Amino acid sequence: MKFFVDTADTADIKALAESGLLDGVTTNPSLIAKSGRKILDVVAEICAMVPGPVSAEVAATDYDGMMREAAVLRKIADNVCVKLPLTPDGLRACKTLTGDGVMTNVTLCFSAAQALIAAKAGASFVSPFVGRLDDLGQDGMELIADIVQIYDNYPALTTEVLVASVRHPIHVVQAAKLGAHVATLPPNVLRMLYNHPLTDKGLAAFLKDWAATGQTIA
Repeated sequence: MKFFVDTADTADIKALAESGLLDGVTTNPSLIAKSGRKILDVVAEICAMVPGPVSAEVAATDYDGMMREAAVLRKIADNVCVKLPLTPDGLRACKTLTGDGVMTNVTLCFSAAQALIAAKAGASFVSPFVGRLDDLGQDGMELIADIVQIYDNYPALTTEVLVASVRHPIHVVQAAKLGAHVATLPPNVLRMLYNHPLTDKGLAAFLKDWAATGQTIA
């Protein structure tokens, strides 16, 4: 499974990229707004730090507007992935951009039927939002299972399942068991993947015992 980080905080991205755990980045208008910076500057900086896909979302809701904004975003760097809403105009823009060799991420997916038509439109990634479904009392992971099964039935579909709205490590493990290709995580959730109190406790005990020996290795 590939790990993307869901943020526009370049300091967090830089630290995670240096760890070797990061395969890509996703942003959205809300995250860009939170950064307080211009979208073109933020995306350019991220693309220089991360060689993998960097999702940058259009703000327009009509096809022509999406295509104009996509033309600007795709010029930032070769690893820009244009993020589009799962609407008729978004799917049309996806089809056009994919046909022109541009990576695309179709976002705000909440049903298997939506995921199927996103794949038919040629999306590089489809982003089902598991946490938001959980918030409504539904099981977001059931959606992931359905999408993975459908895609597996048709090898000609090349769209990758990018699990979004991830709230905790259990989401990540469940998605990996189901065969999802990517999970995009907030920085704090990504760091939770390697944190465990028993690891910390065990390391503290080892260091205490080692100190008692008076030895050094180097």
